Amino acid sequence: MKKYDIVIIGSGFGGLICGYLLSKNGYRVAVFEKHYQIGGCLQTFERKGVTFDTGMHYVGSLDKDQLLFRIFKYLGLLNDVKTHRLDTNGFDHILIKDKEYKFAMGFENFADTLSQHFPDERKTIARYVSDLRHFSSVSPITGQGKNFYNEFLSRDSLKTGVGTYFDSLTDNLPLQNVLSATNMLYAGRRNKTPLYIHALISSFYINSAWRIVGGANTIASSLRKSFEGFGGEILTNSEVTRINCDTKKAISITLKSGEVIESKFFISNTHPENTLRMLDTPLIKRIYRERISDVGNTVSNFALYIEFKPNTTPYLNYNIYRYNNQDVWDCATYTEKEWPKNYIFMHQVPVNNGPFAESGIVIAYMQFNEVAKWSETKIERRGEDYLQFKERKKEVLLQQLENDFPGIRANIKNVYTSSPLTLRDYTGTKEGSMYGILKDKNKLEQTFVSHRTKIPNLFFTGQNINSHGILGVGVGAFITSSEFVDLEKDIREIF
Repeated sequence: MKKYDIVIIGSGFGGLICGYLLSKNGYRVAVFEKHYQIGGCLQTFERKGVTFDTGMHYVGSLDKDQLLFRIFKYLGLLNDVKTHRLDTNGFDHILIKDKEYKFAMGFENFADTLSQHFPDERKTIARYVSDLRHFSSVSPITGQGKNFYNEFLSRDSLKTGVGTYFDSLTDNLPLQNVLSATNMLYAGRRNKTPLYIHALISSFYINSAWRIVGGANTIASSLRKSFEGFGGEILTNSEVTRINCDTKKAISITLKSGEVIESKFFISNTHPENTLRMLDTPLIKRIYRERISDVGNTVSNFALYIEFKPNTTPYLNYNIYRYNNQDVWDCATYTEKEWPKNYIFMHQVPVNNGPFAESGIVIAYMQFNEVAKWSETKIERRGEDYLQFKERKKEVLLQQLENDFPGIRANIKNVYTSSPLTLRDYTGTKEGSMYGILKDKNKLEQTFVSHRTKIPNLFFTGQNINSHGILGVGVGAFITSSEFVDLEKDIREIF
């Protein structure tokens, strides 16, 4: 029977960082991944020689000495992961009905650029930028390592909702909607999402915005190389079905194959509810199970992966956020006739770095109930009616793209699609949730899940812990790893 110091369940970004940190510090670590490919939301897929990202489409704060740059440098990623800087004066373009706005990099540049559209609101925009900086400076996530081991901001800050904040900032509704327009980065809800989630993620990208050249899987591959170099093991096609406990702690895992693996400690990089399903022990009380099972999750999506005909579509060095209505917060609820209310459209960096795009991705919100009838089916075995459903949705979304960019359909060579079921089955998220648990300022205790569980040697990591996105997951992995390793000196160097 194999034995390890630490077993990690799931090879998403958080699990891989934990593996890196712990194996580097002398622990014998194994990561168990149920799929053939590692990476979770860092996964890519290839069709006819074109690589597509599935979850990690662009990142922020990668200029030299910015936060993600320092994290990447510490993790040894800078030599392996190639990046491409987006347009400084408009890395995100916001299209709300018939008007277009640009988000520029750098706080002063951001304020100056947006003030051209709202000249009477220059002071308001300056205040907004000042508030973003404030939240970044006091946050345990990005605040130079201050209070790093605390999981949250003060409770008062958590209780401040993003909607309440924008109402207090200005009564100019068009400006409110523009400033909120990138909420697809965290699938926010106006009356639920805490302000600090919006502030941290917005600041992260305003600092600088980048695409990963060749796909986000290069991050996973680099971490794997380092992790295995430290003596760690990654076992793919190895689904964990059970976490076995004695009367005091977890003692082993059981794989789908029936093999039992013993370990001293365990870290789960899967959704907390999925983790609890693997546990049959009185150490987990019913009230805790009910709390986790009742928690809300962020919405899922439907995506188009587009291969363009050669030399037809100029490469766009920015992302496009499109809203068909003025209210950018009201897109996750819709009728069939209304769908899609919004989408984000991104090109991927051309392999040859040429002037024409080779591929692009379109992502629109989709509720899981649209595909729930096929929830018990397996990948590529969902039936003809499911394929017809995806074809209908593909045509609707392509037509929306054609309406906004006349002639683009004539440039398309191939289109591939994914639904909430695809996201669920490849990333292990509940109902294909884009960002896992929805942080809710109205339900603090329920929606903020600690990295510590009710079992003393079982811990969580991943997007459901700490915060969303590559930054939140990365910092959360450091928090989890600090249960085993004194990272104070490293944290000071990074943050």
